[in-house]
Amino acid sequence: MSHKVLVIEDEPTLARLLSYNLTQEGYEITVADHGGEGLQTALQRSFDLIILDIMLPGMNGFDILNRLRQNGLRTPVIILTARNAEEEVVQGLKHGADDYITKPFGVAELLARVSAVLRRTQLQDDNMMPETTEKIITAGELSIYPDKYEVVLDGESIPLRPKEFEVLLYLVQRPGMVITRDDLMNVVWGFDYIGGQRTVDVHVSSLRKKLELGQQSVQIESIRGVGYKLVMHKKLVTPKG
Repeated sequence: MSHKVLVIEDEPTLARLLSYNLTQEGYEITVADHGGEGLQTALQRSFDLIILDIMLPGMNGFDILNRLRQNGLRTPVIILTARNAEEEVVQGLKHGADDYITKPFGVAELLARVSAVLRRTQLQDDNMMPETTEKIITAGELSIYPDKYEVVLDGESIPLRPKEFEVLLYLVQRPGMVITRDDLMNVVWGFDYIGGQRTVDVHVSSLRKKLELGQQSVQIESIRGVGYKLVMHKKLVTPKG
């Protein structure tokens, strides 16, 4: 069965280029040229992948991505950004994008990234990632539910993007161990991920801010030039009286 891909792109020439080359590879393509139309199509129909431009009429790509994730849609998303637009890449990853392509791009790069994202998603759907076998994992004030992609901190649920959750889960299962950026990249994004280590740093930075909402019994520390490790601190108890 061919994979279904939704392309949300308002520039006609680029939309045709994407549609033609992906169709040639056997993908079933749907194109939307307006932000609002793209959002509704993504919410109402089932797709295996969404290719999403940032600059769109009606609703920009960041708003669309945020709405998709708020509605619980975990369909992988590749965002299209302008060359040298690092801020767009960072913002897109924080909103839950799985990968990005900078314009202009070559057909070979496009097809490689699409194939890599779909392959990683299939592995996760087949329950081939060992990190998701536990029903509940606790660390300090954290309670993690791998099957539901849910995290509770100090008794309150905290919203995490799918990749943020997977990064946290991997670190929590290895408390005190130094985990390199390459380790996180390979485990969470896959060996064939083409993006750089900046992706890892963005997700860890976002995780830190969300963990700081609690009593900081769990923290992610940076190991300069290497990577990260998760540490747990004992809660301070204030004497009564």
